[in-house]
Amino acid sequence: MNNNILEYKGYHTCIKYESDSNSLRGVVEGIDDYVDFESDSLADIVSEFHSAVDDYLEFCKKVGKQPEKEYKGSFNIRIKPELHRKLALEADSCG
Repeated sequence: MNNNILEYKGYHTCIKYESDSNSLRGVVEGIDDYVDFESDSLADIVSEFHSAVDDYLEFCKKVGKQPEKEYKGSFNIRIKPELHRKLALEADSCG
């Protein structure tokens, strides 16, 4: 697994470097709601991710909304092995 993928309370993100702003950014993946965070410090990026997830859960509680869950269903298909390999390599690169 990539070292730039983080998990917290069942939510995941892929940390990416933004050269324009010289910062690290992430977006919570697998939900329809938009939850993002950033930090100029490598030492703080994990705590920023945790804070973003905690803030999201608190906001949902406050407004009476059920928080989105990652990938709720199942997804089963049959594809050619070549396409499977391409997709797996793309997914492993954090998009």
